[in-house]
Amino acid sequence: MCEVFAGQDPQRYRPVNRSVRIGGHSTSIQLEAAFWVLIDEIAAGQGMSTSRFLSTLYDEALEINGAVSNFASLLRTSCLIHLMGGAEKSDVGRKLHIVAAE
Repeated sequence: MCEVFAGQDPQRYRPVNRSVRIGGHSTSIQLEAAFWVLIDEIAAGQGMSTSRFLSTLYDEALEINGAVSNFASLLRTSCLIHLMGGAEKSDVGRKLHIVAAE
């Protein structure tokens, strides 16, 4: 049942660190290789370099939310939104419903 997931190439989930400049500060972000592939794709689709996309996303999230507590998680969930059709589709049935653990 899980062979499609368990049998994937380990290179897809190996951790990759990238050094970036966000908000005028140099930092390092570690994500699985598959997420970096998607982030590069999203950035290209926005007509930006990956570095510029990350900086823009961070700045916009900071403006909207007042803080960005876990940027790596924001990037991963952004990849999910991209794969699910993102802003291009307003399909209510595909929205994620977040439930806090008790």
